[in-house]
Amino acid sequence: MLTFAASCNSSTENKSGNGADGSAKFASEPEGATLIKRSDCTTCHKADTKLVGPSFKDIAAKYPNTEENIAKLTEKVMTGGSGVWGDVPMAAHPSLSKDDARKIVTYILTPAGGK
Repeated sequence: MLTFAASCNSSTENKSGNGADGSAKFASEPEGATLIKRSDCTTCHKADTKLVGPSFKDIAAKYPNTEENIAKLTEKVMTGGSGVWGDVPMAAHPSLSKDDARKIVTYILTPAGGK
């Protein structure tokens, strides 16, 4: 029985969805999308519907995907703010790294993120 199990496992076919080196075989979702799912962003923002704050689609429409806008919005995500989209302030996210905030903003400003 042990020999049979060993021969079954010796197949080169990999059914895990990963390559032989353990890397993903297929493209996964953008890192910014994953970070949004892991954060509290969707408490106030939705992809294409205004909730407490503007939708990601509205943000992408207002802010073209430029280095200047990415830097500006990355800072806004980290420090919070108000007045741009109404009276409700956006909470600061000081525990979010600048790199992760930038990935989130970059994702939102891309066609895939700002749908």
